[in-house]
Amino acid sequence: MRIGFNPNKDKPQESNDFFHQIVIPVYIPDQEGYFKESFKILQYCLESVFKTVHQKTYITVVNNGSHDDVVEYLNELQKDGKIQEVIHSTNIGKLNAIVKGISGHDFTFITVADCDVLFLKDWQKETYAVFEKFSKTGTVCPTPSSRSLKSYTFNIWFELLFSKSLRFRKVKNPEALKAFAASVGKPNMYSSLHLEKYLTVANGNFKAVPGAGHFLATYRKEVFEKMEIKHSAFMLGGDSEEKFLDLPVVKNGMWRLSTEDNFAYHLGNVEEKWMQETLEQIKPNDFFPVEPPVLRKIKSSEIAFLLKYKVFSRIITQKMIWQYCLKLKGLSREEVLQYTRKYE
Repeated sequence: MRIGFNPNKDKPQESNDFFHQIVIPVYIPDQEGYFKESFKILQYCLESVFKTVHQKTYITVVNNGSHDDVVEYLNELQKDGKIQEVIHSTNIGKLNAIVKGISGHDFTFITVADCDVLFLKDWQKETYAVFEKFSKTGTVCPTPSSRSLKSYTFNIWFELLFSKSLRFRKVKNPEALKAFAASVGKPNMYSSLHLEKYLTVANGNFKAVPGAGHFLATYRKEVFEKMEIKHSAFMLGGDSEEKFLDLPVVKNGMWRLSTEDNFAYHLGNVEEKWMQETLEQIKPNDFFPVEPPVLRKIKSSEIAFLLKYKVFSRIITQKMIWQYCLKLKGLSREEVLQYTRKYE
């Protein structure tokens, strides 16, 4: 039976000052084999988050079936107020964990990050700058790649094909590209030309790189407001990231971009000496925004998506046409052949 009146019934929820959420799914089932050093990598990741985020950042960690030491560690962080939310679950898969972390919240920005990311100073500041300088931006990765020029970017190509703002320019931080290639076990991922030039879009002197990686990216909340999928059948990979993280951006008429310089490192699953050294060198955050950047509402339609993504992408990726477009954007004939060569 029930006696009395629940004091929370019909009571409006109190507002908070948070406007940026970080969602980090964690799956470390043991400390053996592949996961032998993953717990230490997780600690590097979260310590770098604490040092670099502003005070209006809401941190959500989804424990996706990790071992007891990880559970205790995360609970202590929440108890100490360093993490706002810890969700414990069995292993339901990376994308399902992300969905669980986003649900029930309403933040202007949502950053989805793997638990092996080392955040660097000013990553939020530079991410917001991309959103402000390019009003159609839907997602921003703070780690650029010269191999991302065809990664769900055909709406950018469609809109800027004959614009001088979209051109190949000098890579800002080639050493960061090398570091990322090494972290994913593909040291030859970038050719010498990839380390020299990448495709950029410019607004005056401010530049960004088309394309955005999955291991760390910040999204406008509108990307997830009309999610077409609520569940992924894959534990990791498959087509889940495409359906949940890539296509919704393009379908909403938005651009996928990365910062011109590098503001995060992918760590992988093996601890290396430079990780601790880099973490210690990160200066405390001195970026204290009062309000989130004002974002322009972006119009979208199914027809525009079909035209820019389905139809135009098939046309522009024809070998001769694609090579012409690369030349149009500043590469020589010889550079076009080198740029399009496959590297592993």
